Amino acid sequence: MNAPLNIIMPAEASAAPKTYRLLIDGKHVDARDGRTLERKSPGHGFTVSHYAQAGEAEVEAAMQAAHKAFETGPWPRMKAAERAAILLKTADLIEARLEDIARLDALESGKPIAQARGEIGGAVDIWRYAASLARTLHGESYANLGDAMLGVVLREPIGVVSIITPWNFPFLIVSQKLPFALAAGCTAVVKPSEMTSASTFVLGDILMQAGLPAGVVNILAGLGADVGAPMVGHPLVEMVSFTGSTRVGKMTMASAAQSLKKVSMELGGKNGQIVFPDADLEAAADAAVFGGFFNAGECCNAGSRLIVHEAIADDFLAAVKALASRVIVGDPLDDRTKVGAMISSDHLAKVAGYVAAAASDGSSVYSGGKQLASNAGQYLDPTIIRGVTEDMAIAREEVFGPVLSVLTFESIEKALHIANNTPYGLSAGVWSASIDTCMSVARRVRSGTVWVNTFMEGYPELPFGGYKQSGLGRELGKRAVEDYTEEKTIQFHRGQRTGWWVG
Repeated sequence: MNAPLNIIMPAEASAAPKTYRLLIDGKHVDARDGRTLERKSPGHGFTVSHYAQAGEAEVEAAMQAAHKAFETGPWPRMKAAERAAILLKTADLIEARLEDIARLDALESGKPIAQARGEIGGAVDIWRYAASLARTLHGESYANLGDAMLGVVLREPIGVVSIITPWNFPFLIVSQKLPFALAAGCTAVVKPSEMTSASTFVLGDILMQAGLPAGVVNILAGLGADVGAPMVGHPLVEMVSFTGSTRVGKMTMASAAQSLKKVSMELGGKNGQIVFPDADLEAAADAAVFGGFFNAGECCNAGSRLIVHEAIADDFLAAVKALASRVIVGDPLDDRTKVGAMISSDHLAKVAGYVAAAASDGSSVYSGGKQLASNAGQYLDPTIIRGVTEDMAIAREEVFGPVLSVLTFESIEKALHIANNTPYGLSAGVWSASIDTCMSVARRVRSGTVWVNTFMEGYPELPFGGYKQSGLGRELGKRAVEDYTEEKTIQFHRGQRTGWWVG
């Protein structure tokens, strides 16, 4: 039996928890009823943060502030270069505070500190990319409508945007949404997860320091029913950008439909990596471990299904198992850690329940599968499950934990069938030395992203989103700012009116 994990208490454990107040109309305020939320570190067990807990009154105040900032404030009317300058200043300030923000995310989410640093660095790049798009956003003109007519198509900011983000990538995901909304000239009300709100509040301070006008961005901590739901249904909101589970996404879409709001959603995934015998198997094995266990599998993009050709399955899985045994699980603040703590004890129990159900359904736990003993926090041993069939819940439902389900195939047609036989379509991977094989799979897999001989790399220039129940719309990419705009057609007539209707 492995020795219990020895989690070292950080300095924060003996200090008073940091308290974060709501950001409304450029001011830090408490909740009117004085309620607060407490967040304990899932990796250490002590209280990290307190947040003022918003309710409908705070939602209303934030919406009014965002609406006023949009209707009468300077932000939508600024030159694009002026907005871009503030976004670039924001990026610089994030970069200057990278270590502090990464530590907050590691403490609140349980993710490894080295990974958190990479995410904050990636967010800096996204803010700079959004700044560049602010200056390239443009409309169209049509001088081909005859001598008397000129048509102009304008892109205007859509208005107030409700942005709702999840707990698994607290700073990175808000940075995949907010800078593009701001680049377009929108205003926003942002709700981070009630479990990982601290870094978003830090972002609010940074935006104010960068010169963002009051009311342009408002940040509320709170529960979904108290804050998220009224943010979606509020009559002053023109667009909702949501990242989270498909179940909640469906509820959000139904609510937004009542007033025909524009909706952008990045939801769940059940992503497959398909490995052919001619692949670089050493690289594929490492990617299988990375895809399955990165961020403790608490990732919509996780490669949670390993789809392996039956001719290589035994040897390949032995290599994957050997690599998995070398993955360091433990203290999120240890630079060596690859897999940190699970977000909550309830979520750990849910993931463990999937593993137990898979075993009951006839599959076998090939590696891991147990909660790890520790002096603090909640940790799950990275798990590989063999003998999985397509009808099992473990093969079809999003587990959202460090669990890798293995399925096998004998032909490319079978591999594609397995890959597509899920309600989701967020991403996929294919491993082969044959360009024909890779192109055939990439073209026929029903996923928003397909990685070829790599996995889970991302760049601001490339759009991200899913097919089927993995979401609506795309984030990132050169059209990301356009998503937060409306098109307006203006027609100019020159000279005397022609085509009289009466007489």
